[in-house]
Amino acid sequence: MTGWKPFAVILMAVVLLCLLAQGALAAASVLFGPGTSATLIELSSDYRDEALPTVAQQLYHRLTAQPFNLVATVIFALAILHTLLANSIHRFAMAMRKRLGVPADSVHAEAYGIREPDKWFVVQLLAFLGEVEIVFALWVVPLMLLMSFQYSWDVAVHHLNSLDFIEPLFVVVMMTLASSYPVIRFAENALASLARWGNNGPVAWWIILLTVGPLLGAFITEPAAMTVTALLLARQFYAYKPSPKLAYATLGLLFTNISVGGVLTNFAAPPVLMVAKKWVWTTPYMMGTFGWKAIAGIIVTNVAYYLAMRREFAKLKITPVEGVVRHADKRLDSITIPSWIIIVQLLFLIWAVLNNHYPVIFAGAFLIYLAFHHITLPYQTSLNLRSPLLVGTFLAGLVIHISFQEWWIEPLLPRLNVLPLMALASALTAFIDNAAITSLAALIPNFDDALKYAVVSGAVLGGGLTVIANAPNPAGQSLLQRFFQGGVSPLYLFLAALPAAIIMYAVFALAYLL
Repeated sequence: MTGWKPFAVILMAVVLLCLLAQGALAAASVLFGPGTSATLIELSSDYRDEALPTVAQQLYHRLTAQPFNLVATVIFALAILHTLLANSIHRFAMAMRKRLGVPADSVHAEAYGIREPDKWFVVQLLAFLGEVEIVFALWVVPLMLLMSFQYSWDVAVHHLNSLDFIEPLFVVVMMTLASSYPVIRFAENALASLARWGNNGPVAWWIILLTVGPLLGAFITEPAAMTVTALLLARQFYAYKPSPKLAYATLGLLFTNISVGGVLTNFAAPPVLMVAKKWVWTTPYMMGTFGWKAIAGIIVTNVAYYLAMRREFAKLKITPVEGVVRHADKRLDSITIPSWIIIVQLLFLIWAVLNNHYPVIFAGAFLIYLAFHHITLPYQTSLNLRSPLLVGTFLAGLVIHISFQEWWIEPLLPRLNVLPLMALASALTAFIDNAAITSLAALIPNFDDALKYAVVSGAVLGGGLTVIANAPNPAGQSLLQRFFQGGVSPLYLFLAALPAAIIMYAVFALAYLL
């Protein structure tokens, strides 16, 4: 009977979710009635509530028309709460794993004489629940159940099929391409000439990477810039064992700068991509309206963080941790990579950037790249798709949940002036992906240029506050979390990035007022 226990646990969990689904729908129906719409309302314009004078009246009308809005938002809130608890769950799982006597890098319990498979099942289940990248996808399961109960399975499938998953797929491809050893080696050699003024020390690399890396994102896209910059920070800065305070400050600054740096062009930052075509924003327009402010903000913020952390910089180890600055595969660091391999690798990267709207093209080219990687394996590291796929899963789940949040976000945005709207957009970005904020703004009719400036500025300024605030953030966290004991704390990340967001807000607001 012991073998049935894991199955029983899963069955009980599914039954519980079904009961919760029924209860949540029943509660929403009691509060707001059965709903005036028999089908799933997906667009704000379908509510036909433009004549209602207040936000409260609009929200109540939308809940009355579709009580499922409340249920979907509660599930989204629970998913966010889960992300905040993920690190604690993971630490608890690792503690249980240790008590079972299984090495941290082992996945084969039977090889180590585990006599309590039920406990092993619990450990692995908790470890799975502690993976922050799968949280939003996991909470799609009860969301689908609820949609099926309220409407039908066909309606739930149709809604998922109507969503755009190009961005998650693109991030998977870009993370894989940008993290390849020839690309990292090329970027490292190119930036090393800039770091020589500081004797190639960790402080010099810190300044160069947090300044040039984010600006590079305006041309190779933010996901690629995040991947390259995070990997080089691991090799050239985090390897020197910064204090937790400096480690978090660097991570928060990286996330914020990457989010802001992408606004120099009209194709690199996800929140800009969502509106550039509809609002006819060209790259020259982006450079003149946002670009110079982004450059100024990044420089000012970097200087402020450096001055605030100068004592922490003085505590850095003199020598790096072995196997971080030099690649674990020492063979690679001792050989010369042929120029043609680097050129072809960069061409794959550029091709993906130029065709980022066409998944058939960039995904097809990625399949060809996999063959190229295999052919040039003596000059490559082993292909590791785990981090890119986890990040893609995270973003795909977020896309699904965000699709149900328009009902309460859209009425708030056009009722504020420029500076309050900029602040609200930044605050909302901490809990909702910044591309979702701008995509909702693009749906609002008669949105003037000043409000467009405010919502896009606010969306990018708050892009470093949480891991869900900007699409490339999960990639950065996945690549750097090994340097944070127990994983990256959402609270400490927020506190580390908040000063950067405030400084950026001051720069963009002052530039607007002048």
